[in-house]
Amino acid sequence: MIKKSRALFVSHGGGPMPLLGDPGHAEMVDCLRAVANQIEKPSAIVVVSAHWEAPQATMTAAPNPDLIYDYHGFPAAAYQLAYPAPGDPALAERLYRSLQAAGISPKLDTQRGFDHGMYVPLKIMYPEADIPCVQLSLLNHLNPAAHIELGQALRSTINDNLLIIGSGFSFHNMQAFFQARSAGTDAKNAAFENWLATTCGDHALNEQQRRQRLVDWASAPFARYCHPREEHLLPLHVCYGFAGVPCTTTFKLHILNQRASMYLW
Repeated sequence: MIKKSRALFVSHGGGPMPLLGDPGHAEMVDCLRAVANQIEKPSAIVVVSAHWEAPQATMTAAPNPDLIYDYHGFPAAAYQLAYPAPGDPALAERLYRSLQAAGISPKLDTQRGFDHGMYVPLKIMYPEADIPCVQLSLLNHLNPAAHIELGQALRSTINDNLLIIGSGFSFHNMQAFFQARSAGTDAKNAAFENWLATTCGDHALNEQQRRQRLVDWASAPFARYCHPREEHLLPLHVCYGFAGVPCTTTFKLHILNQRASMYLW
């Protein structure tokens, strides 16, 4: 079924590995392709990437941003990836005005390119690279309530077919990806994933309760095991702030042998 969607949180995997044929990312690639087939193709995309933190909410404002190969130690092909999606300076200006009107101090950046939190999932979802894109930074204080408010402030930019993508990872314990799994670590991973799915999608929660759970995410079961640092979770907070309702679809999958999830509003 093709439907319009307002926000999507994606777990974007390990660096460029999803684009290099890594078998540990096969479910992720299939999931992103399925999502792209389920929703109406957006006219523009705003990507909030876990790989950009700034003191102010900052937006890419160049007409044709370069790619940033912000990873190390991969084969040469990882540094030859191309994704020539255009920027959208007019949309960046609209975002700027929306944040400013909400009392948030924004900034436009005409120099920064697109990082892999943008081009890895979008190259899978929309390989034609024909959708104008703007990246929006996280706030480097990593306050969860502020990121929900950041999403809320973007609501006035809604047009008929704008998609907000929060690009992070529902599980981001880097050591765990490269250590042997055990029943104990799997249980920790599962407990947090179950909490997150309930938080994002359970209609028994009202929006005040849902918001408070996300603000207090570090109190969730094994939260700091799954997210020793929260930058890969906070793009989800922006998506929820923008949508303001329970997600319509939860996607459960495995990435690098860990349970992960994606959420569509």
